[in-house]
Amino acid sequence: MATLDTMVADPPPLRTDQDGVVRVGGTRVTLDTVVHAFWNGETPEQIVQNYGSLELADVYAVITYYLRHRAEADAYLREREKQAEEVERRDRARYPSDGFRERLLARRS
Repeated sequence: MATLDTMVADPPPLRTDQDGVVRVGGTRVTLDTVVHAFWNGETPEQIVQNYGSLELADVYAVITYYLRHRAEADAYLREREKQAEEVERRDRARYPSDGFRERLLARRS
């Protein structure tokens, strides 16, 4: 019979890929995705339903990790948001959408 002395907690199922993105378990689903779904009121069951590669226990573990390490996780999420905004800014500069809708409509005519 296991006792509290012999039980060992599993580490959170998080890994950082070669690009510095934190992913859940062996999936491509990011920490950002799970946390944002949680912020939007989704239950772990709903998150697993929406992202079928996730395991329910992993989602619970990730949410628990997030709640216990909120300051560090929020700092990471803010940095990811800044990176996403920078990529979007570069893409808009590289591929301006000025008149894009009009050009598409003109092609239909």
